[in-house]
Amino acid sequence: MVEKLNLQLIPHPKPYKLQWINEDGELTVDKQVKVKFSVGNYKDKVLCDVVPMEVCHLLGRPWRIDKKTMHNGLTNEITFTHREKKFVLYPLSPSQVIHDQVQMKKRRR
Repeated sequence: MVEKLNLQLIPHPKPYKLQWINEDGELTVDKQVKVKFSVGNYKDKVLCDVVPMEVCHLLGRPWRIDKKTMHNGLTNEITFTHREKKFVLYPLSPSQVIHDQVQMKKRRR
């Protein structure tokens, strides 16, 4: 993701080591990036540690804790306040998921 989006790497203020992330042994996490994103009219940025991997989760646990989010397990909606404005993130409908998957497949080609 860092390479594809041409994100600027920042030295990690407190580098640390991971061993569980792959079978190749210990890995040093010594870089971070700031990622700007938007969901609907909600815009923000998140500081992410950089590790080589094939997947990512932008709105993970640190973001949810920082934003004091509330997750409704029944409806799968996430509610939070940002700059004194309430936001609700709704899950995608099945047709939206299919549309996104088709678009991602086209981009990969």
